[in-house]
Amino acid sequence: MSKSNLSAMVRTLRYEAAGIMSIELVPAAGGDAQSSTFPGFTPGAHIDLHLPSGLLRSYSLVNAPGETNRYVLGILADPKSRGGSRFIHDNFRVGMTLDISAPRNHFELDESAAHTVLVAGGIGVTPILCMYRRLRALGRSVKLLYCARTAPQAAFVDEIRALGGDVTYHFDDQQGGKPASLAGFLAGQPAGTHAYCCGPGVMLDAFEAACADAGIANVHIERFAAAPDAPPPATSEGYVVKLAKSGKELAVPAGATLLDTLLAAGIDAEHSCMEGICGACETRVLEGCPDHRDSVLSAGERAANNVMMICVSGCKGDRLTLDL
Repeated sequence: MSKSNLSAMVRTLRYEAAGIMSIELVPAAGGDAQSSTFPGFTPGAHIDLHLPSGLLRSYSLVNAPGETNRYVLGILADPKSRGGSRFIHDNFRVGMTLDISAPRNHFELDESAAHTVLVAGGIGVTPILCMYRRLRALGRSVKLLYCARTAPQAAFVDEIRALGGDVTYHFDDQQGGKPASLAGFLAGQPAGTHAYCCGPGVMLDAFEAACADAGIANVHIERFAAAPDAPPPATSEGYVVKLAKSGKELAVPAGATLLDTLLAAGIDAEHSCMEGICGACETRVLEGCPDHRDSVLSAGERAANNVMMICVSGCKGDRLTLDL
């Protein structure tokens, strides 16, 4: 557990849609260095939940960024759950306490954009709703497309309607099972538009293609899982990683990942998804050239080689120096 973790208490559990519940967390009394508020956050941010089962899972914040007296999450009981969302739905109770991380954001909203388009698919509405709240509060030009398989599976609809504005709903079962036409929705956007999407992989792929066809250059996505064509975690013929804070050097053997090597050596390296999508393991690179395999960093951030996701990325040379 990181010393920077926060202690939180579950204040509210609420049914939001079929298979989806919201969890309201508040600062727990007696937590180390706790106060009546949590750290502030920006739209698109997420936090890690340190589950009593030992798992670490990341979930987006739904509530307004100004509400630092609480964090609200929307969590789907995923049929393909690896033990995180299913455990939460089955075991969370009002009044229980758990450790959480401070917010991180790899899906940041450009609040200065002249026009913004938001697309949400299913539980992907969680970060998108937070963005929509913020842009509506600022009086910015924004339009939202919310897609779900059925209306009963669409969470937070009442909250979205209360915000007003330009919102389009698409429920597949009401459209003969057909998905929304992202090309039609994204066509004709003004120059300088920023477009954001969070949802299943097939939607993200269609979204990126539609943005390219529409000439939208400022495209932002957040994935639930690594892209199907994402390269596998980096394993190599072996290299040496130096940990700058301790001066320790470790040999990363052929066929091993960097994170596995660190954990085997007893290094308390933050990590969560093990797929390079959540950013929990982001680590500063002081020397060396990383072999980036994540789905978080932009092309520019990869080229700069200032940080890497140690759960899936490795080394292109024979040495790395990390800020650990």
